[in-house]
Amino acid sequence: GPRAEVMHWWTSSSESAAVRKFADAYRAAGGVWADTAIAGADQAKAVAINRIVGGNPPTAAQFNTTKQFRDLIDQGSLNNVDDIAARDHWDQLMPGPMLDVIRVKGHYYALPVDIHMSTWIWYSKAAFKKAGIAAEPATPDELFAALDKLKAAGLVGLAHGGQPWQENILFQAMLANVGGKQLYLQVLRDRDPKALNSEAFKKVLTAFKRLQGYVDAGSPNRNWNDATAMLISGKAGVQIMGDWAKGEFAAAKQSAGKDFGCIAGLGPAVPYLIQGDAFVFPKTANPDAVKAQKLLATTMLAPAAQLEFSKLKGSLPVRSDIDVSSMDACAQAGMAIMKDKSRQVGMIEVYLTPDQNGALQDVLTAFWNTRMPVEKAQKSIAAALRD
Repeated sequence: GPRAEVMHWWTSSSESAAVRKFADAYRAAGGVWADTAIAGADQAKAVAINRIVGGNPPTAAQFNTTKQFRDLIDQGSLNNVDDIAARDHWDQLMPGPMLDVIRVKGHYYALPVDIHMSTWIWYSKAAFKKAGIAAEPATPDELFAALDKLKAAGLVGLAHGGQPWQENILFQAMLANVGGKQLYLQVLRDRDPKALNSEAFKKVLTAFKRLQGYVDAGSPNRNWNDATAMLISGKAGVQIMGDWAKGEFAAAKQSAGKDFGCIAGLGPAVPYLIQGDAFVFPKTANPDAVKAQKLLATTMLAPAAQLEFSKLKGSLPVRSDIDVSSMDACAQAGMAIMKDKSRQVGMIEVYLTPDQNGALQDVLTAFWNTRMPVEKAQKSIAAALRD
């Protein structure tokens, strides 16, 4: 069968177990899977781009489902998978924010394989009990009230790793939960000066900075999984992090609904911020490589492979027609929200270029770590997001 060299950055134990499910499905369909795993997303993407530009491309290369591979599309370096997309009804099955990224001028240039949501609010049931918090927070005010109670009980309110990308997640969480869908899109998608300078956006930034009052002294440069470990041990109450954190709870034999809780949004209309992983298929004239690309696109999207992969990855299947009743409570909650198209929006990098996102992140990190007044932060963000 066709040989596929698949380049990806899934190297942690849960990730490599997950990607093995795709490899198994490809082999079962008669293909030969050659794994090229490179630790670190930035490193893996750089190697993939160098090989594509150098004329020695892999059969498929992992990217995030964002604007990351737009340059490759514009340079004509990728094969489209239009026939598979049409045959398998991608337009009906996949969320709009993902289609908007992979579909360019009517052609489909990447295969989304999972959906992650980066702003889940996780909490330790043991810590909540110790702090006397009876009900799950359902509004931003209730979240801050819970953080106050945790702090009063001598616990760490917010388990946070002080790294720029993690601050960015807290910002997106406050923009979605405090600001709402309309403001979220006006700020990130439209980069509308009126919205960026509004009182409503100032409220979002104030809420973001307020979270800093609940982190501990060990927060700077902590890894995200070490922050999750603080919830697992009951030392901390809340973490705002993507659904990949589920892998940590699972490894510690903790289960959703029993040991920890998960909140997708503080209110019934809070937008669900979609991101994920996708494979691009570098341009090649070799008919065997093209055959391999089409077989990969077919096998990775098959319902059984999607379900098995998602269970190990902590993600949601990218197809809306998959029965997730065998998945954990958080996945089922996420899938139910995903059925409501009005709540689907992209995460930050679906709308911002890498440069814009970098400029925004610099301001957020300075605002978080120094005594910068909120007015100055707001002005700097408005400047960073000017086209």
